[in-house]
Amino acid sequence: MVFYFTSNVVASPYTIYMGKDKYENEDLIKYGWPEDIWFHVDKLSSAHVYLRLHKGQTIDDIPKEVLIDCAQLVKNNSIQGCKTNNINIVYTPWTNLKKTGDMDVGQIGFHVQKEVKIVAVEKKINETVNRLEKTKEERFPDLAAEKECRDREERNEKKAQIQEMKRKEKDEMKRKKELEELRLVEKHRCFSLSCRFSSCIKHQLPRLTISH
Repeated sequence: MVFYFTSNVVASPYTIYMGKDKYENEDLIKYGWPEDIWFHVDKLSSAHVYLRLHKGQTIDDIPKEVLIDCAQLVKNNSIQGCKTNNINIVYTPWTNLKKTGDMDVGQIGFHVQKEVKIVAVEKKINETVNRLEKTKEERFPDLAAEKECRDREERNEKKAQIQEMKRKEKDEMKRKKELEELRLVEKHRCFSLSCRFSSCIKHQLPRLTISH
């Protein structure tokens, strides 16, 4: 089971989701999307919360209001964190999550530590948590199928982009060829006119008679 929430504090709402337990967290780690940002309470046990960015966005594009929503949701889903003030929430792109065979269930590391960001949470904001809880939905998604569908769409988009690029290159080559042909035709025409003009001048010049 996966819990889904909607952050509607900005004009274009965001989807936030998390697993029910550490075993489901394993699937979320495995089948995450490049658009996903992972959140967790720093140095404490908590839910693995994911924010799905809009297409084309990066971690630096997360609106402040949405970041607060994610941080509050993580804090609220931490046994220790929800009772503690002044905690840190770490977050990083899903692509930066590192999972090795010797790690416990639900445990992860990072490929690049400097890509991990921190947001401080002073205290729980009940109004924010209650608003998010009202949007909560329980689903049983086929994460593998959803990931494959997403990846297939991306492959098709890239294929279409490559085809469009090749079409433009072909059109540009055709245009250049046509311009070159026009240039040669014009050059030949000018040469022909020049020859005709020279011939006319030659025949019109008076003949000089030399007397001895």
